[in-house]
Amino acid sequence: MPTSKKQDKGNHGAGDLAPAKGKLGVMIPGMGAVATTFVAGVEAVRRGISAPIGSLTQMGTIRLGKRTDGRSPKINEFVPLAGLKDLVFTGWDIFEDDMYAAARNAGVLEVALLDRVKPFLSKIKPRKAVFDKNYVKKLDGPNVKKGKNKMELAEQLRDDIRDFKKTSGASRLVMIWCASTETFIKAGAVHQTVASFEKAMRENHQAIAPSMIYAYAAMQEGVPFANGAPNLTVDIPAIQELSREHEAPICGKDYKTGQTLIKTILAPGFKARMIGLNGWFSTNILGNRDGEVLDDPGSFKTKEESKLSVLEHILQPELYPELYGNICHKVRINYYPPRGDNKEGWDNIDIFGWLGYPMQIKVDFLCRDSILAAPIVLDLVLFLDLAKRSSELRGIGIQEWLSFYFKSPMTPKGLYPEHDLFIQLMKLKNTLRHLKGEELITHLGLEYYD
Repeated sequence: MPTSKKQDKGNHGAGDLAPAKGKLGVMIPGMGAVATTFVAGVEAVRRGISAPIGSLTQMGTIRLGKRTDGRSPKINEFVPLAGLKDLVFTGWDIFEDDMYAAARNAGVLEVALLDRVKPFLSKIKPRKAVFDKNYVKKLDGPNVKKGKNKMELAEQLRDDIRDFKKTSGASRLVMIWCASTETFIKAGAVHQTVASFEKAMRENHQAIAPSMIYAYAAMQEGVPFANGAPNLTVDIPAIQELSREHEAPICGKDYKTGQTLIKTILAPGFKARMIGLNGWFSTNILGNRDGEVLDDPGSFKTKEESKLSVLEHILQPELYPELYGNICHKVRINYYPPRGDNKEGWDNIDIFGWLGYPMQIKVDFLCRDSILAAPIVLDLVLFLDLAKRSSELRGIGIQEWLSFYFKSPMTPKGLYPEHDLFIQLMKLKNTLRHLKGEELITHLGLEYYD
């Protein structure tokens, strides 16, 4: 990762960042609610119909230098990000619906809006997916690749990648997982090296999930990969080795959207003020395809692991045993079809303060899951492409500076993940400053009182 030392301006930065020339191809496994909301939204913004609210790359600014300098350009004017007009799309799905039909079926966006971008969405038809019902038990569909083993399926995906680059005219590609949560898998011997992983693929080993086959194909083609689900996928040594070898940046996992977003906002506040926590009970009501998939215990186990890790890492009970050493943390997800994509996240938080006196906080977050996820997808696509064009970032594998967007951020072995949303944002912006040779912001502030 970038160091924290101050860089001399002009000595580092622009020369190490290749410009964003040409089209950027976005490849999406899973053309469901999140993917269609993202692509329809990009087209709506391009046509001036809507605003890219929630996107740091489109609306965010970055302070440079001292507060008194008054320099706060927009992020997309500070670093060379691809423009929205340069994005082209493809995807894979087990259902044959084009993106317009899939968006209508998802029911996230109003028909009136979808109809205004229908000509664009209708042209994006799904490629046959790599899929196995053993990994997502609640879904099945006809648009599926066939092959004698998982390596052959990976080769078919590599063909798709090369075909899309050629037919779309894209000069660069990014792949981002927007498909369902797979059943829980623990990393094992087959995931440790590229050789063992490839042998397992040829032998159709059950520990090689479909998402890993997509990631493998992306790595072999030098395409950056973001994991938007809590699946193991790129969180294994074999894929990380390929990522470094082929200079294909990776990041993940599991988009930080509704309830976990609230946790990473509130929990740092409790710890900052040394307010104790006895328990945090979270339940979710969700009716979209994600909710249906998570109704399966195996897929829920994968999601639960992702959600439960957040508080432990933020609150650091080993450092503050009196405040956070005995937390009861429960997470429930309930599939409730009438709710559709409009998820409800309900939290009961039992806290205690001065002299141990108990208090409670209740949060009822009536959120729209895909509306919160879509700008995350956009930012990750643009930032991963930036990393691929950075001589400093493209060969390091895991892009920890993108932890801001994930429930369960990836880190190098032996390093605990940073979950605090505000520390994550500082890490992201300081990385951008570093890449451009700007002074890192520490917020010390004493220089104003000399």
